[in-house]
Amino acid sequence: MAMNGGLKVLTLLGAMSLLAACSSYPTEPRYSVYPTVPGRVPPASETFPDAPAPSGEGVRGATDPATEAPPPRGAPVASIEGGSLDAPAATTPRPYTEVPYNPNPAPAPGSSAAPAAGPASEGFTSPPPPATGATTVRAGASYTIQAGDTISGIGRRFQTPVQQLIDLNGLGPRADISPGQRLILPEGAIDIGGDPYATGPSPVGVVTPDESVPPPPPPPPAPRPTTPPPAREPAATAPPPAAAPATTSVGLDWPLRGDILRRFGPVGMGERNNGINIGASAGAEVRAAAAGRVGYVGDDLAGQGLTVLIVHREGWRTVYGHLGTATVRDGDEIRAGQVIGTAGTTAGDGRPSIHFETWRMRGDEPNAVDPLTVLPR
Repeated sequence: MAMNGGLKVLTLLGAMSLLAACSSYPTEPRYSVYPTVPGRVPPASETFPDAPAPSGEGVRGATDPATEAPPPRGAPVASIEGGSLDAPAATTPRPYTEVPYNPNPAPAPGSSAAPAAGPASEGFTSPPPPATGATTVRAGASYTIQAGDTISGIGRRFQTPVQQLIDLNGLGPRADISPGQRLILPEGAIDIGGDPYATGPSPVGVVTPDESVPPPPPPPPAPRPTTPPPAREPAATAPPPAAAPATTSVGLDWPLRGDILRRFGPVGMGERNNGINIGASAGAEVRAAAAGRVGYVGDDLAGQGLTVLIVHREGWRTVYGHLGTATVRDGDEIRAGQVIGTAGTTAGDGRPSIHFETWRMRGDEPNAVDPLTVLPR
């Protein structure tokens, strides 16, 4: 019970202090919310009885509107001393805006050189004239521009700043030059010659280091790089001559005389002719090319027709195919030039012919040899 009573007392005291604070809060601001203007008397609606007097430039203390001077109704008017404005420091027109570009500037008075025809680029104007007191560059001789010349090379050769050449010829910001164009040089230009990017002849009237000695001729222009010639391929080594057949020992001869209808070597489509086809009249005799022994007689070889094979000494073999008839038998000893059969018509040449081959054994391996290289001419 005592605790509840204490809480009530504390609550009552807090409420009383809150009411006291609210009753002491002013109903109106103590200071004016309007700006203070020097010489202006605020009306009663803008003043507060208990507000302190403003500090600074305002009215101090109590004021009486009857004794205050009225505020001025307009700006004061009075004569002042003055004069005209000074002239501008420079009246030079601004570059590239007010002076129109002249592609053919007139040469200096007394000069007979014609003005150079510079490029007439629209939108650009000549640079401003030199300021008062600057050295004026007088025009001198004119130099004819050659192919490959550059403005910097001309400046080096004639000991002249590039900007002087640009200004003297009105070349504009890009300083374009072209072959055949005449470029005006300054009056004191010196031709030292010998620049690879200024290769034209020395103009008449230009100063040289030694007037008694003409300037040296310009060096020839540097050769342009060219594509090197292709490396010469080594000469093809001639194939070694075919070993001469041992005709002196074997003595091969023609089996019959006639036209060569097919030659030795490839015949297309991966096929190869291992001999020659010799045309003949129907029933013409076929003779042995050299002495030997018959090794084969028959028509079992595919694509060869009736065939006779003769074995010769020193590893040589001769084959006679597409015969009409054979007059020898397997194992017969044959003399050189002996008749072994007749020409047939199975070679497919459109006329009677035989197929003749010559072979040379290399160990156990036979090698076909072109008959035309071992038969007499």
